[in-house]
Amino acid sequence: MALIVQKYGGTSVGDPQRIERVAEKVMACHDRGDQVVVVVSAMSGETDRLLALARAVARRPDPRELDVLLATGEQVTIALLSLALHKRGCPVRSYTGTQVQILTDSAFNKARIRAIDAERVRRDLAAGRVVVVAGFQGVDGEGYITTLGRGGSDTTAAALAAALKADECRIFTDVDGVYTTDPRVVPEARRLRRITFEEMLEMASLGSKVLQIRAVEFAGKYNVPLRVLSAFEDGEGTLITYEDPDMEGPLISGIAFSRDEAKLTIVGVPDEPGVAYRILGPIGEANVEVDMIVQNVGADSTTDFTFTVHRNDYEKALERLRDIAAELGARDVSGDPRIAKISLVGVGMRSHVGIAGRMFQTLAREGINIRMISTSEIKVSVVVDEKYLELGVRALHEAFALDRESMAEE
Repeated sequence: MALIVQKYGGTSVGDPQRIERVAEKVMACHDRGDQVVVVVSAMSGETDRLLALARAVARRPDPRELDVLLATGEQVTIALLSLALHKRGCPVRSYTGTQVQILTDSAFNKARIRAIDAERVRRDLAAGRVVVVAGFQGVDGEGYITTLGRGGSDTTAAALAAALKADECRIFTDVDGVYTTDPRVVPEARRLRRITFEEMLEMASLGSKVLQIRAVEFAGKYNVPLRVLSAFEDGEGTLITYEDPDMEGPLISGIAFSRDEAKLTIVGVPDEPGVAYRILGPIGEANVEVDMIVQNVGADSTTDFTFTVHRNDYEKALERLRDIAAELGARDVSGDPRIAKISLVGVGMRSHVGIAGRMFQTLAREGINIRMISTSEIKVSVVVDEKYLELGVRALHEAFALDRESMAEE
């Protein structure tokens, strides 16, 4: 008997008929003798509908009240799925994030999980019940409802799997695994049979929408086997696991990209100790996450400081940066919300040189100008004008032959 955590995304539970199919999958797993915890998202489009309602009432909804509203989407799904399981004679109980005591911090709209009290879930599993839990939500120390940000149901599933010491966490979605890049951009993209936690973490952080980054963090930290599968067709999916030192890994595993980028620059800042903190400290206090950073020191003892943020945070960051510029006596502030990021990811970079050079050469051949560069041990990222995103991804996918299986995947 295994303890399995299953997660179903919004498309998988998008209407009553799909919820019925999910109930059949859950029943099949339960009937095999496994203990099953199911985490579900809101039905497809429901979160957007709730956001639209909020913005129809208030242009900038209060974050606390917005979480109260958004958390209702998953509550609908857990009730409907539980009703479908009841109808089939399956013993089941549903819980909201508050009832399970998924404890978070108080960063409304993108809270982070601090702890899970899984005792109630364990008792139900021991009694032979299927447990259905609302994803995407939790409760802070004051008892206020919080949400975990887009894709937060993945994080709920991975965190529950870690807390319960599950044998496997299965993420059922509308794709049948992790691909070398988005097949909608590159039709030749190939499904990976396996990928390391480290590579998946990079790809999730760099724009891959298959899994939320915090879900991969939880699974990797607590060594929970994580598998991405299709909710609509049978298959082995993609296994996310630790790197096997005895396996010859592929040079590049995939290309991640993000359209949701914006760039900000503050010009003519005094070049002195602490200036980076005086710029980024207030940005962080505004709950804006900074990604890539470039600092250029000029001959006149001033520096230009450029950084990227999520496009949703662009207006807030730009407003705050203008205040910072006035305090520092900077010459100018500028921004560009029409940029994109393209990243090569692969553990094979550790033992191969020249990856960045080949990437830059490929983009240059297509006439694509690079605006910013960032590297790590297993990735190279560049910022380009948004209009060149798809051209750049297709060119790089071909240049690194990602349509062909490596020896490690065969």
